[in-house]
Amino acid sequence: MRIAVLSDVHGNLAGLDACLADLHAQGGADAIVAAGDLCVDGPKPKKVLQRLEEVGAQAVRGNTERYLVDPGDETFDEIEAAQLEWTRREVGEKWLAWMRDLPFALRIGDGDEQLLVVHANPTNDVEHLWPDADDALLERLIGAERASAIAFGHLHLPYVRVWRGKLLVNVASAGLPKDGDARAAYAIFSQRPGGWEVKHRRVEFDVKRVATQLTDCGIPGSDELVATLRRHRYKRLKGFVP
Repeated sequence: MRIAVLSDVHGNLAGLDACLADLHAQGGADAIVAAGDLCVDGPKPKKVLQRLEEVGAQAVRGNTERYLVDPGDETFDEIEAAQLEWTRREVGEKWLAWMRDLPFALRIGDGDEQLLVVHANPTNDVEHLWPDADDALLERLIGAERASAIAFGHLHLPYVRVWRGKLLVNVASAGLPKDGDARAAYAIFSQRPGGWEVKHRRVEFDVKRVATQLTDCGIPGSDELVATLRRHRYKRLKGFVP
């Protein structure tokens, strides 16, 4: 069984399409799973959702889907609130209803050999799992999980780590990379006797074109969104990622 998992498209149709084209070139997959944060902060939010529907992708809820449909006690600054409202108008009620029904997690396979797909971690949709997360954090967020492999995004850094026999895979971002590499990222999981193996894929997309789309689409705060796209790295990693 082959499962393609992509995450954090953030309304970047060019990045998503590049990943889908690469997946086709790699022989496809039995299923495509989108691990949340699909449309906020990008120029083509509705088209991203439509493309995922066209290819039959399954999806789980990310924190930004929650912000769109059920923000609860979350607080946003003026620009963030305006960006969320712009996205709500762009996608329309049909897709907002679709987001309300998204599950927190998807499980593929049986028993302890499951592949679990979540947005950020198996416990909540906001806490990052950094590659150097300590045992205390991992015990709190993952310790009770039985699945042998866990795929997630939220943190836009691709990595693989084995912790207490569990394969932890950050599939990174198909639309807004932040690891110093401007290419979109996704991962292909293959089920083998005894467990899952994974291969990360990096795919070029037209960053300049997406930046122009951001400038032209009318989303509030587009200048900062363009800067984030072009920087393609976390500010806190400036001294570590070239």
